[in-house]
Amino acid sequence: MEFARARALWLAKAMALILVVDDEPGVAEMISDALELAGHQTITAGDGFAALTMLRERLPDLLITDVNMPKLDGFELLERLRSAGNNIPAIVLTARTEKKDLAEAFTTGADDYLPKPFVLQELILRVNAVLRRSGLLSAGKILECGPIRVIDDERAVEVNDERVQLTRTEYRLLVELMERKGKVVRKRDLLENIWGMGFATGATVVDTYISYLRRKLHTADWNGIKTIRGEGFTISDN
Repeated sequence: MEFARARALWLAKAMALILVVDDEPGVAEMISDALELAGHQTITAGDGFAALTMLRERLPDLLITDVNMPKLDGFELLERLRSAGNNIPAIVLTARTEKKDLAEAFTTGADDYLPKPFVLQELILRVNAVLRRSGLLSAGKILECGPIRVIDDERAVEVNDERVQLTRTEYRLLVELMERKGKVVRKRDLLENIWGMGFATGATVVDTYISYLRRKLHTADWNGIKTIRGEGFTISDN
C-alpha cells in the first residue's frame, strides 16, 4: 500500500501538458492559472476547430473542454477525436446537468464530467485522478489471461498473438480485471476506479463496456470474462 500511495503522489505531482478548450477567454485563463499553480503546463483553444488544429501539431496528456461553444462544441470535438482513433483522456465541463447530457458525455468518450459552476480545487482533484488512471501499470509489466496478453510498455493488447485495438476506457477496464484475475471485482469499485462515478449514477456503464470487451476479446475457444450476478465481474484462464 505504501508503494501505491507513493506512486499516486508522484503521478499527481508530475508535470502534464493540458489543453483547455473554452470560448470564454476569462474562463480558459482561470482554469489554466489553477492548473499551472498545481504544477501542470497548459495550452488553450477558443473552440473545437482550434483544438483540432492544436492536436494535429502536438498531443497533450489531457483535454479539458467546455460543451457549449460556437463552430464545434465539446461533444462534437470528442466524437471527431475518437472517430480518428485519438484516445487522449478528456474531462468535459458544462452547465448541462440532465442525465441525458451525462450519458452523452461518456458515450462520446469523456473520462470525466464536471458540471458548472465548479470549484477549481475539485477540478484539480479530478485532473489528477484522470492522470493517475491513465498510468495503469508499472513499466515493463505484462499481464496474461487465457489467450490475452497486455504489454504495458507498448500499451498493447494481444489475443492469440494478434493485436486488438481497445479504447482507453476499455483498456483500463481490462487491466482492472486482469490485475485481479480469478477474483470477483465489484461493479461499484470499477465505477469508482475507472469513471470516478457512484453506483447510482453509472450503474449500467460497466455492463456496456464489459460487452465491448467480450465482443473484441472472446474467441471460439475462450469466453473468460464472466458476470457474477449480484456481485460484479471476473476474468479467468478458462
